Amino acid sequence: MKITDLYKAACTIGMQMDPRGEEEVKAYLKNTRKKYDAMTEKEKKFFDEENFVNPYSDTRINHDSGKDIKAVMVGIDMEVGELVLIDRLNEKGIKIDAVIAHHPSGLGSAGFNDVMNMQADIFNKFGVNISVAEDLMGKRITEVSERFMPANHYRATDAAKLLNISMMNMHTPCDNCVVTYLQDRFDKEKPKTVSDVMDMLYEEPEYSGFAKKSSPPVILTGNKSRRVHRVFVDMTGGTEGPKEIYKQLSDKGVDTIVGMHFSADHKKAIQEAQLNCVIAGHISSDSLGINVMLDRMMRKLGNFKVYEASGFMRCERNKKKK
Repeated sequence: MKITDLYKAACTIGMQMDPRGEEEVKAYLKNTRKKYDAMTEKEKKFFDEENFVNPYSDTRINHDSGKDIKAVMVGIDMEVGELVLIDRLNEKGIKIDAVIAHHPSGLGSAGFNDVMNMQADIFNKFGVNISVAEDLMGKRITEVSERFMPANHYRATDAAKLLNISMMNMHTPCDNCVVTYLQDRFDKEKPKTVSDVMDMLYEEPEYSGFAKKSSPPVILTGNKSRRVHRVFVDMTGGTEGPKEIYKQLSDKGVDTIVGMHFSADHKKAIQEAQLNCVIAGHISSDSLGINVMLDRMMRKLGNFKVYEASGFMRCERNKKKK
């Protein structure tokens, strides 16, 4: 098994678990090719052709050592320190062949705001007019792009190359996994109150496990007795969407938001839209998404050893009936 096998599997699974639907994602890839064909030769020179097969700009291979992989270190934020840790562990005889990060670095970090476009289609699936969704997302993408533009994106990538450690990150594909996994549960089991939503989260080992580490799910707006009819799981698409979207979602029948994290401005907008809101947890939700991804990867590629790092908590579901 090579790092390219893991990367291709992550992209494939991410598309299968995409809340837009796999056919919509394939249409997006087809449109990417059309946009490329319409570019000037100068524009094509700087185009990342990986976008033809991978719709997630925040998911890339950072370095490929070419070595076979039997054991990987997986973590939420894998930076220079974690790469040095792997090198040190290898020196001590603990064999680790590659690193898989969740949050992007390198090329995946530099262009991650491109993946935010998918949020417009997700909002549209919940009834928001597509032109409204695209207009709001356009403004938000510009805001996020300008904020992250000055960042030093290639620190960890450069370290991986110097140490010759295979490294990749899988961000939106894993976020797709947690969104679809939880949305399917809420849609099927239909919680009646915010308390029911909280109970369902605690049934997942990642949320109960992080609760024991003083990072439990939290009710941000509303209370346990508030009634629930339609839940929107808001955890994919790069980062938080536009705060103006919550009024739109409320008008279309959503009454409860379940997300990883929300800024003070987003909390205010959620309150003004009179929505219930549950913060499931950032690192716990990332762990759930990664775990669903790893389980599916192993079913596809075969087992490999996983070392937990940088906040990641491994919980296997392969033995459970889906």
